[in-house]
Amino acid sequence: MVLRRSIYKSLAQLRAMIEPGLITARALAAVRELVAPGVTTLELDAEASRVITSAGAKSNFQMVRGYRHTICTSVNEQVVHGIPGARVLGAGDILSVDAGAEYQGWNGDSAFTVVLPDPSRPEVVAEREELSRVTEGSLWAGIAALASARHLNEVGAAIQDYVDAQGEYGILADYVGHGIGRKMHESPSVFNYRVTDPGPEVRPGLVLAIEPMVVAGDPATLVEDDDWTVSTVDGSAGSHWEHSVAVHDGGIWVLTAPDGGAAGLAAFGIEPQPIG
Repeated sequence: MVLRRSIYKSLAQLRAMIEPGLITARALAAVRELVAPGVTTLELDAEASRVITSAGAKSNFQMVRGYRHTICTSVNEQVVHGIPGARVLGAGDILSVDAGAEYQGWNGDSAFTVVLPDPSRPEVVAEREELSRVTEGSLWAGIAALASARHLNEVGAAIQDYVDAQGEYGILADYVGHGIGRKMHESPSVFNYRVTDPGPEVRPGLVLAIEPMVVAGDPATLVEDDDWTVSTVDGSAGSHWEHSVAVHDGGIWVLTAPDGGAAGLAAFGIEPQPIG
């Protein structure tokens, strides 16, 4: 007989996931403060590493076989899994940063997108800011759906509905969200689009990393020669937003948002409830 670990955590385990989520949030906030033209993506990586290690945590990205950095930095046509290095950020770039921390055996995972100002190309900046807005909005639509969902894949349907209502955007199909807990990547998969299978039951103890990846053009992607970076085939810009979210007896709580997701969920009429 094969024994499978439950996808549902106990209340004590949910409480243990609060701190790694907050550490992840602080690391990303510190990185965001540094983002500016002339800064290299490796400098951003060093800042995230400083915040995470100073909190007594570890980068869970560095625990992935073959990956030695603290964050992923994806620029312009790169959607996810970009490797930090000597690349210098330029005006008008759209940058997605993904990070995670492990603290006392539990994990957090989160991502944001930002567009660097460029007064000489206001149309490009506006288009990229709208792409980021749509992606972030779809993330919160998915999180909001989780608050009342009976089954997990209602989340993906809500994300797709939100994106489709905003215009002609593409949702990556081959890269999805995931459960999170003792490992950064656990079951179940969290689709960012509608599927026929209803998925697992949504009930207290479910913890998910919800992460829509949306592009301005065709969603077809390729993996670059570094074997990590996922880029659009047509060269269109990409955006990636992510939060780790816990379902508990009182409702939902966004572990990687300092306010538990209150600001993002307000537009959907949902008030997150702290884990008891």
